[in-house]
Amino acid sequence: MAERRFDRYHVRSGATLEGSRYTAWLAVTPLAGGFPVYYAICENRSFRDPHKAEAAAERALADLSGLEEDGTPQFPDDYTGFDDAPGEPD
Repeated sequence: MAERRFDRYHVRSGATLEGSRYTAWLAVTPLAGGFPVYYAICENRSFRDPHKAEAAAERALADLSGLEEDGTPQFPDDYTGFDDAPGEPD
């Protein structure tokens, strides 16, 4: 799990088992208090290996270009989150 702090939010990355596969996520928590909001990263992708899912979430956190006023993550244009070789198993 990786973390980054922004002006008004704290963002964590992680992975969660859903059924038989793992989903990468970012959790955005207001610094002023409140509950975190979870965002699935690359929702069209899941992982068999929890370490690969966690690495994808950490990479997404590093690639995060900022947060919108409400805490919604912003990524660079054309960001896909996919940087592995085509055909590489997940």
